[in-house]
Amino acid sequence: MMRTRPLKVALLGCGVVGSEVARIMTTHADDLTARIGAPVELAGIAVRRPDKVRAGVPAELVTTDATALVKRGDIDVVIEVIGGIEPARSLITTAFEHGASVVSANKALVAADGAALHAAAEANGADLYYEAAVAGAIPLVRPLRESLAGDKVNRVLGIVNGTTNFILDKMDSTGSGYSEALDEATALGYAEADPTADVEGFDAAAKAAILAGIAFHTRVTIDDVHREGLTEVTAADIASAKRMGCTVKLLAICERAADGGSVTARVHPAMIPLTHPLASVREAYNAVFVEADAAGQLMFYGPGAGGSPTASAVLGDLVAVCRNKLAGATGPGESAYTALPVSPMGEVVTRYHISLDVADKPGVLAQVATVFAEHGVSIDTVRQQGKDGEASLVVVTHRAADAALSSTVGALRELDTVRGVASIMRVEGE
Repeated sequence: MMRTRPLKVALLGCGVVGSEVARIMTTHADDLTARIGAPVELAGIAVRRPDKVRAGVPAELVTTDATALVKRGDIDVVIEVIGGIEPARSLITTAFEHGASVVSANKALVAADGAALHAAAEANGADLYYEAAVAGAIPLVRPLRESLAGDKVNRVLGIVNGTTNFILDKMDSTGSGYSEALDEATALGYAEADPTADVEGFDAAAKAAILAGIAFHTRVTIDDVHREGLTEVTAADIASAKRMGCTVKLLAICERAADGGSVTARVHPAMIPLTHPLASVREAYNAVFVEADAAGQLMFYGPGAGGSPTASAVLGDLVAVCRNKLAGATGPGESAYTALPVSPMGEVVTRYHISLDVADKPGVLAQVATVFAEHGVSIDTVRQQGKDGEASLVVVTHRAADAALSSTVGALRELDTVRGVASIMRVEGE
């Protein structure tokens, strides 16, 4: 039997995502009612600028008092799409205390304080859902949290930031430099006026923390994630990758150690073979590759940002949370039973591509090879080019620990014949 009393929803934020959520809730009200088993009513929308024109948003629902809205007592679900740490954290906690479940798209908050938020939800018999916090419309959180709950996930490898993927794709396809590609991304609306969160890897690191925590049933915060951006990637790096049959992507990589005793989470540029599925992910799209014991290799692909894709994920969570409300139940909460430590980056083992500027004279290669050998880093291939007393030396290693590679590079810098280290990049996906 269909319940006639509506479930009341409060919306915190009405920007690009929030306005799309409000629009879909209004235009697809009948479908949402049929899927949930009860009507849903948008009961209030909290904004910072009430005078801004918002097409299709009823003015009588708009308020600047977000705290009063979540404290009303008759709100069943709060949708939080304002972002940032505060006031979002306080508002979500207050919503739980007043009987509401929460749907959030706030990757920064979940990555920084997810454990406390889950605890607050559980203490108040409420749900906390956040599919929209990672990769927009791509279903990732729920498959990891529910569909793969009976499996053992060993690795999550993905492109989770559309801005950086667009920039690197343009550098690869047109031969342009980083600045030119960033300018194009900005002009097309893919990059913010201040692109720091994207290009320095903060956005991807928050998503990596969330994915690692869910995949490995352990607590991982953004502070546990090693982070490198793409601002130092050059056209020469892209060209070198092409010569190896690779392309460069900014990857979020979450791995379980071979012995199962720890996990790692990192974000950095890396070369991946053109044969890897992630190599074909173009422009501002996202894709995540999941490796599990029983399921094997799975790939999730689609638009990772934007108003409509993110709103789709928000509304999927809204339907799930509302169904739980009607059933008098809650969905999956935090699963951190493994309590695995997060290993430092120095213990991560991978391959490396190192480009050196060296003197063009006999014996240089032998000196460089000796340094690698002394630090226990095995060389796979070497390519050398020289002209007018100067040369470049490109070394690709076998798998080695990050700490060993760092000490090797430090020793190389001490050689008189090494003019400088032009670039260092990891090689993944092999």
